[in-house]
Amino acid sequence: MKTAYLDAFSGLSGDMIVGAILDSGADFAELKRALDSLPMRGYRLVTHRKVVSGISAIKFDVEVLEPQPERHLSEIRAMIDAGGLPATVKRDANQIFAVLAEAEAKVHRTSPEEVHFHEVGAVDSIIDVVASAWGFETLGVKHIVVSALPLGSGFARSAHGVIPLPAPATAELLAGFPVRLGDGAAEMVTPTGAAVLKALAHPAPGTFSFEIEKVGYGAGTKDFADRPNVLRMMLGEERPAFASDEMIEIETNIDDLNPQIYDHVVERLLTAGARDVTITPTIMKKGRPGVTLSVIAEAAKREPIAGVIFAETSTIGIRSHRVERLKLHREIIKVATRWGEIRVKVSSAAGGAPRTVAPEYEDCRRAALEHRVPLRQVMEDALAAARKQLG
Repeated sequence: MKTAYLDAFSGLSGDMIVGAILDSGADFAELKRALDSLPMRGYRLVTHRKVVSGISAIKFDVEVLEPQPERHLSEIRAMIDAGGLPATVKRDANQIFAVLAEAEAKVHRTSPEEVHFHEVGAVDSIIDVVASAWGFETLGVKHIVVSALPLGSGFARSAHGVIPLPAPATAELLAGFPVRLGDGAAEMVTPTGAAVLKALAHPAPGTFSFEIEKVGYGAGTKDFADRPNVLRMMLGEERPAFASDEMIEIETNIDDLNPQIYDHVVERLLTAGARDVTITPTIMKKGRPGVTLSVIAEAAKREPIAGVIFAETSTIGIRSHRVERLKLHREIIKVATRWGEIRVKVSSAAGGAPRTVAPEYEDCRRAALEHRVPLRQVMEDALAAARKQLG
């Protein structure tokens, strides 16, 4: 699978992403033709080589030649949809602006459709977003991962006045991404760059098998004394034997809750976004019997899940930590049986034969009740059909 690893030791911005894409082999003339199809004028695209700490990088700039209006999300969507771009590029560009609008709306307590885009609705940001979506598609990238991000510190002036760094929208967008607070004395990640990550990328796992094919560098505008202000993008093939992701584990010990309540707690936690919930008997201090309630979830779900635990249980404190999961690659197939169509989960290592083949319980149970046959018989028939279909 073609993967782009964004090594963001100096953070990133939209223009840095585009610069790294161009340095990795995307053609600038083709990019200009794609962007010319948008119903937007009054700008000029410029690139040049910039050497930073001995590293040759491409600096991508959008020179604005005439005043640009403030735009709403619907106007930007219409502009993107009217362009002569591949459907996948339109989809990704619209998704980037959608997550950006959601973040801005949350900050300003309004709706995404009512958000007035200022800096990020300007022509240069629209170009950066569309060019990023076009570039990843052109390079054949199917998976984007990013390193931990320095967020910088200080203040910046915006259309709304003086704001803290990272910008409020950036902070919202980077929920779930590992960051280094206070690393850098300026804005290290822009809202546009953060929106590209939120829509298209994932945090890089601690270790993963990656065969580098090409390395590109995109230069930033500022010069830093403590690091080269470039974004390094490594293109290559990710060849993991197992899929992996990073989650958080939230735990608490409980010794004074009616056991009948746990079923309700588990259901609410799953509704709140938990990937897995376990309840394990344990012995607490002073020999008291209790349970450990453990929840696996995405980092962005920590607050909602904590809210459920505090509301529904008697605990007064929880703990959480990051965990990395290794998992078999999974897919769902559908098989025809005499009891109807049944979904079957097939799991395997990358490129390997199926390791597990498991009929979906709810499908089998529904078929068993409908036809008034033993559940075990439906499951055995579904398993046999799946194995025959898989060869």
